[in-house]
Amino acid sequence: MAGTLYLIATPIGNLEDMTYRAVRLLGEVDLIAAEDTRNSIKLLNHFDIKTPMTSYHEHNKYEKAQVLVGKLLEGMNIAVITDAGTPGISDPGEEITKQCYEAGIKVVPVPGACAAVNALIASGQATRRFAFEAFLPMDKKERQAVLAELARETRTMVVYEAPHRLKKTLQELLGVLGNRSVTVCREITKKHETFWKTTLQEASDFYAQEEPKGECILVIEGLSREAIEKEAQQKWEAMGIEEHLQMYLDQGIDKKEAMKLVAKDRGISKRDVYAASI
Repeated sequence: MAGTLYLIATPIGNLEDMTYRAVRLLGEVDLIAAEDTRNSIKLLNHFDIKTPMTSYHEHNKYEKAQVLVGKLLEGMNIAVITDAGTPGISDPGEEITKQCYEAGIKVVPVPGACAAVNALIASGQATRRFAFEAFLPMDKKERQAVLAELARETRTMVVYEAPHRLKKTLQELLGVLGNRSVTVCREITKKHETFWKTTLQEASDFYAQEEPKGECILVIEGLSREAIEKEAQQKWEAMGIEEHLQMYLDQGIDKKEAMKLVAKDRGISKRDVYAASI
């Protein structure tokens, strides 16, 4: 009988965020696949966990996942842990999970700390709808394409960034998104944890003078529907109301309906359309 793959969340800073279930399962499984065994050994030692480890990281995720799936098929129970937080979120855990489903192996998530979710809930930004972007692509062409997509995103955006790239990223976001509201989250659950709700302009100006420290998460306001409507209305300003009305009449739409469409397009009343068309 095949074993089970456990995706076990580990603390992102404060060891007190480790769950009882996570400690128990890490001690019970046959093998722990860790993103960095040198880092994870400190966690295991802290909780007196003696389970053997093997490395499973970005550079061996395809081949090593195949090896681990083979062990699971033989009946071993294996836990996957990342350096910090929930495995499978922007890390190699995604690949082994896919392979387990293809092989018919049971996958069990063990909830715990997740940097993206904690940044979001403490950001003061809208939380009902959000888009998780993780780290923006390093490739210039791909990065520009992603930024262009984010410019039209109406959901709150969550972006990871390393301190040495934060200045450049803030400048890029400001240039593409405009001066949106942003919460800069640093060192979550650690001693110097900070949440700074500000604007992209203020954050860019600040870090142009101050050297960023610690891993950062940017929680950015999405494009408002009011802004989208205003932008759409502004497109019609180059066309006169009579010309706008005639455009719909030429499509065979009756005048009453055409006036409604013009009013909706321009964000004005039908009375204003009528007054301009007589």
